[in-house]
Amino acid sequence: MGAAVADATTRFSSFASDYDRVRPQPPALLAQVISQWAGVSEPDVVDIGTGSGLSLLPWSGRARSVTGIEPSGPMREIARQRAAALPDRDTFTLVEAVAEQTGRPAGSADIVTASQAMHWFDPDRALPEIARLLRPGGVLAAYDCDWPPCVDWEADAAYLAYEERMRAMEDHLPEPPRRAGKEEHAARMRASGLFRFVTEIALHHQEQGDADRLVNLARSQSGTVELLNGGMSEDELGLTRLREVAARRIRGSVPFWWTYRIRLAVR
Repeated sequence: MGAAVADATTRFSSFASDYDRVRPQPPALLAQVISQWAGVSEPDVVDIGTGSGLSLLPWSGRARSVTGIEPSGPMREIARQRAAALPDRDTFTLVEAVAEQTGRPAGSADIVTASQAMHWFDPDRALPEIARLLRPGGVLAAYDCDWPPCVDWEADAAYLAYEERMRAMEDHLPEPPRRAGKEEHAARMRASGLFRFVTEIALHHQEQGDADRLVNLARSQSGTVELLNGGMSEDELGLTRLREVAARRIRGSVPFWWTYRIRLAVR
């Protein structure tokens, strides 16, 4: 297990249920778009970094098989429960493994997905492993949502101020997190020489949320969890300010508008 993956596994295991409660579900159209690009109507899918299983939901009723790869036990258990509640639950399998060494057979996937996860991978090891899994013409789809969702200008500005402060503090931890920049995913895919064509698209998704959900989204970020567990206060992190602005600006349940950036690479 690479250092980046071990760090991510430890961080996310500690707050699996809180993460699952507030994080958004990927757009329903995501599976349709990726399947069209792969040219397979009922693909075999390997989802790496499945987390709590939110990334499994778009594939229900659209895939021949879905294998979720997740190293965190608490996250994997939530994902297993989520998959068991789906009408096509026999389509889904959860496996304990990491992106750099999935343990899956070569050429076993039409599609490999990584939802909110690829920045934690070691790209020099994970991209060859993903290429090994994909059949000729298979598609890697690595996607992330923009933070924060579009809700209210002042609340969004407070969120970004909190995030900037949190990242600065995170960089001064004894062992700062090792993760690749999300904005560089497509460039790394191209530079690997493993894929014939790489592009990036955006899909949009709407969910309902309130002031508490916006704050709890911030609290669900791994850096926030680590800093709070290490003794940092909400005041120091900027969470108190975010909570005050969100409570003043967001009254009741309102639409949360999410933008998902999807990097597509053809094997």
